[in-house]
Amino acid sequence: MSTIFGRILNGEIPATRVWEDEDGVAFRDVNPQAPTHILLIPRKPIARLSEMAAEDAPLIGRLMHAATQIAAQEGLTDARYVINDGAGAGQTVFHLHIHIIGGRDLGWPPG
Repeated sequence: MSTIFGRILNGEIPATRVWEDEDGVAFRDVNPQAPTHILLIPRKPIARLSEMAAEDAPLIGRLMHAATQIAAQEGLTDARYVINDGAGAGQTVFHLHIHIIGGRDLGWPPG
């Protein structure tokens, strides 16, 4: 896992972790776009959502459920959950990650 997220998983780069289990790790974004901005990553290295295998579907489902639990833990009553898929969609780290964003009104369209 040579991405920055792989290095965070391996403990090579510090991160403020807010949740973790056998499937994934959630930590605060170092460049937050809202008062609450957390990244949730699977421990399994999956580059992008469109490259996940069929057998990864249960893992992604568990992580999406965890994202809602993390939002509640953070006191969010409304949240945005974002997965960017590819450079053209804004993905800059090619290790699948879910943005959990909230704490302010979020406009639409997002970008």
